[in-house]
Amino acid sequence: MAGFVANVFAPRRRPTHVVQVGDVAIGGDQPIRIQSMTTTDTLDTTGTADQVERLVAAGCEIVRITAPSKKEAANLAAIRAELDRRRVRVPLVADIHYTPNAALLAAEHVEKIRINPGNFADKKKFEVREYSDAEYAEEVERAAERFRPLVRRCRELGRAMRIGTNHGSLADRIMNRYGDTPLGMVESALEFLDVCEEEGYRDVIFSMKASNTQVAIQAYRLLAARLGQREHAGYPFHLGVTEAGDAEDGRIKSAIGIGALLEDGLGDTIRVSLTEDPVKEIPVARQIAAFCEAGWRRAHRAPPDPGAPFVEDPYAHRRRPTRSLGPERAAIGGDQPVRVELHLGPVPVDPRITAAGLAETFARLPELRCEGISVDLFDDPDAERLPGFAAALRAANIDAPVAVRSETRAAGENVAQAARLIVCAGDLIEDEEMESVAATAAAAGTPLEWELRTTLEGTAALVDRVLDASARAGLEDLLLSVDAEHAIHSVRIASARLRARGAADVPIVLRHRLAGGDTSGAALVAAAIELGAPLCDGIGDAIALSGARDPAAALDLAYRILQGSRRRTTRTEFISCPSCGRTLFDLETTTARIKARTAHLAGLKIAIMGCIVNGPGEMADADFGYVGSGPGLVNLYVGQECVERHVPAAEADERLIALIQREGRWS
Repeated sequence: MAGFVANVFAPRRRPTHVVQVGDVAIGGDQPIRIQSMTTTDTLDTTGTADQVERLVAAGCEIVRITAPSKKEAANLAAIRAELDRRRVRVPLVADIHYTPNAALLAAEHVEKIRINPGNFADKKKFEVREYSDAEYAEEVERAAERFRPLVRRCRELGRAMRIGTNHGSLADRIMNRYGDTPLGMVESALEFLDVCEEEGYRDVIFSMKASNTQVAIQAYRLLAARLGQREHAGYPFHLGVTEAGDAEDGRIKSAIGIGALLEDGLGDTIRVSLTEDPVKEIPVARQIAAFCEAGWRRAHRAPPDPGAPFVEDPYAHRRRPTRSLGPERAAIGGDQPVRVELHLGPVPVDPRITAAGLAETFARLPELRCEGISVDLFDDPDAERLPGFAAALRAANIDAPVAVRSETRAAGENVAQAARLIVCAGDLIEDEEMESVAATAAAAGTPLEWELRTTLEGTAALVDRVLDASARAGLEDLLLSVDAEHAIHSVRIASARLRARGAADVPIVLRHRLAGGDTSGAALVAAAIELGAPLCDGIGDAIALSGARDPAAALDLAYRILQGSRRRTTRTEFISCPSCGRTLFDLETTTARIKARTAHLAGLKIAIMGCIVNGPGEMADADFGYVGSGPGLVNLYVGQECVERHVPAAEADERLIALIQREGRWS
């Protein structure tokens, strides 16, 4: 199979053709377009127009509105007229599930139709059955004939279309043949693309959404690879992580899933799905787009081939196998969890005050542990203060090994004081210097992390130099980290070069400096992308944040990134949809209530879904589900099994708690 991008080691945007959505062009050399979706009742013309107007004022370029029946589809004309009266000019998208007749009507009034191939022509019954090839082909043809009239009408009217596959709502025939897998998502979309191309229609945009960041990344990559085998390959992509949730977790999951794909060069328009007022989605989407577009602009020439793949399979997650190094209580690599380390900068001038402050800070997060602290040690005063700092940490009951970061010339004198030595290795450092410090670390039995400071193009060569210096010195306990402009691609090159050199089991530490010391806004987005993208590929045995003004906030951010990338679970995970006109209760307040009652259940996954469109499917790996089943009514699930139907909303919270208790999952 051809690759999903031309070069996984260099940031290059995937070439696509332009699809016009009203006045907005998507794809080609156009900027990343920002979208959102209304949460109002589509029959409420004024309320929907009000929300569209607020979205446009916030910077939203395309607005989606649900059309669950012909009534709502017809009312799109009134919404358009009201927006015209207010002189609000923005393309509208009709969101269609289950209702081909509503799609045909909506196409008369909007610039784009979003259809879900999992339910456009199929009623999901969760049936388990075997399909013969003939039966399967018959089902595909039946779906194609239901879809064909919409394709023809969109072509006649000049409307665009999004074929939006959802991990949570694949058709039964797809589920039975492929399972709820990235491959199943792609096959579902390509069945519908075949119809479009048979009709000579190419104004198509694709999405592959999932609440699991790893699944979303794999599905988009696989789609790009499969499209690359077709005559017409360059269809634009709409990116999103669906049911991302709210607050920091929703922003982090979205930044990881969307940002990782944009860093691959995949993606032309994005939507951040938060269980909040949709206007709050726009700044987050703009931050993600700005970060990744800046990377595209900084792109250099392609680096030398490192000689091996960066992971075994980019379409399936597997953690990179490595050796375990360091003190047992906080060993890095191997079967150990991905560790969390904070870099404090220079050794504190007053170690006792700093240690006491850290202890008080970490007490705010009793469920999270700082598993390592690193400090800079570059001169004699630093070295003199280091033993006092380590003693102060112990006195403050902070059980975190202290790693020492140094230059090669200063490292040898201080290696005995470090649980791990971190040495900055750059292009100008002589081989003899690196060999000398490696020999000192080997003699002391101290693991040494080479922090590579180089360009994207120089990463593979510097990996060779530190491996060779380590080998000459007899050093086996080594790790790598990278400090380079294109962090994600440089880490990939390092991983690939290690594989090519027969050193694939060397652990990799992912390092990130927080912009301005902040842990929110654009700084949160940047950290989530640069750390989350490699983690979703299975690369990374520890993550280290530096420059934080608030160490507790940095610690919290690190663990949230690990959870968002599905690498380590330390708190309750909430899978909650962003609400729309189909939603059968107030999702934002309901989610807040349930979180307040269950946020202490670390490791539990709870899905809170507004309706059945993606509900039972999207929460496939959730432990418990709370799904709207009718006005004021809720269905409760254990896994994918509905155990209580049509529970009055006023009772649903307590019934969910009781259900968790009965299942033995309450603490």
